[in-house]
Amino acid sequence: METKFIDSIRLNKYPPQTSYVAHLPVVKNLRKKGELTFDKRVTFIVGENGSGKSTLLEAIAVAFGFNPEGGTRNFNFSTYNSHSPLSDYLTISRSAYPKDSFFLRAESFYNLASNIEEMDKLPGSGRVIDSYGGVSLHEQSHGESFLSVIQNRFFGNGLYILDEPEAALSPTGIMSMMITMNELLKKNSQFIISTHSPILITFPDSELYELSSDEIRSVSYKETEHYAVTKQFLDCPERMYSRIFD
Repeated sequence: METKFIDSIRLNKYPPQTSYVAHLPVVKNLRKKGELTFDKRVTFIVGENGSGKSTLLEAIAVAFGFNPEGGTRNFNFSTYNSHSPLSDYLTISRSAYPKDSFFLRAESFYNLASNIEEMDKLPGSGRVIDSYGGVSLHEQSHGESFLSVIQNRFFGNGLYILDEPEAALSPTGIMSMMITMNELLKKNSQFIISTHSPILITFPDSELYELSSDEIRSVSYKETEHYAVTKQFLDCPERMYSRIFD
């Protein structure tokens, strides 16, 4: 039997009109939808910039108990308090608890790496970095350090929430990440990922939600704008240039 650690989310109440989150399309559409279910062990959330992908993912992570800037649920550092209050209005339905968990976000990855360095300076703390491959994340390229976390720190039987991981990765790096994801799925894991990557969303037997100003809908990867625009561009860059350049 496949284990999922988050089965669904819903608004437990609507944010007051004085809160900016009440006016976000993703919040209005979540209210309209009633419940967002996670029927697969890999779920992707896609949409244009400003559609609310990262806001929704962050809210899910914080409601589950993660630090807004990322890490395990034991991380409690704060560099800049900028997360939305949407998590206060979310109810998470879950039927199992993970033995491992991690919230990885591109936006605050530098802060996460720095916090690990600070923890390793504390007397008697041991070497936290050993759980991340043993090499300082600051001494690797952005992509190498991202993969180092995913390949070394993700143990399995876990919930992994990733916000735009492709921001640090080359196409080859994305495929390396997909290989690791597949291995972790064999160890009873669940992934919820926001992304712009047309490669990543092709992951087999995954669920794909597309956010827009009007709705949250379940789609196949070939129905996404990410796929359509990328394919049109690669099929004939010259034609696309004629459309976007004067």
